[in-house]
Amino acid sequence: MKLNTKYQYPPSMRSIYNGSRHYEVGGEKLPSVTTILSLTKSQKDKDALNKWKKDVGFANATAIAKSSSDRGTSMHSYVEAILLGRMNGELIEEINLPKKMAETIVTNGINDHVDEIYGCEVVLHYPNLYAGTADAISNFDSKMAVLDFKQSNKPKQREWSSVNEYFLQLCLYAMAHDKVYGTSIKTGVILMCTPNLLFQKFEIEGQEFENLKGEAMRRVDAYYELKNNS
Repeated sequence: MKLNTKYQYPPSMRSIYNGSRHYEVGGEKLPSVTTILSLTKSQKDKDALNKWKKDVGFANATAIAKSSSDRGTSMHSYVEAILLGRMNGELIEEINLPKKMAETIVTNGINDHVDEIYGCEVVLHYPNLYAGTADAISNFDSKMAVLDFKQSNKPKQREWSSVNEYFLQLCLYAMAHDKVYGTSIKTGVILMCTPNLLFQKFEIEGQEFENLKGEAMRRVDAYYELKNNS
């Protein structure tokens, strides 16, 4: 695959502003996509998360979340290094779980589907509304797409609300890219791997993608309504 730098993605400063993560892009302080989706989750999803924390114990829940986050961060770094051709000999020889997970994602979800990358870990923003960092913008089976690389402690099912939240994240990134760069992204792909190296792919396109774009923007509206009322 080759890197095509036709889109010039901006630098950004991340910071905590009014208690939540924001990006400073072009002089604007914009709430992050993850902040918006987190604060506008349904009460059912919030209750389910609180129940899980209570069931496993709050200290244990914190430890599990940190371990998952650290593993996911490392896995992302390996995927990015592979896609951009930055794997050096030391990294290639190193054997660890995040690297194996990254290789599983690349082997099963990228090698036969992607031949052009426009950027990895790129900052995207929708002026006056939100910003975030997309894992990758690329073609995917000859269609321009937003890619998201996920680690999961266990396999997921497409109909789960957590997967829907991932889809909304992709939609917000796609709309931001379209707004700033004049593109028309109609595909979002989640490439997921568990610690036991089970690979899963979830893809959205067509009318489902359009419907979820509407749902995603309603969540943005809900976020600003919450902020205006607080």
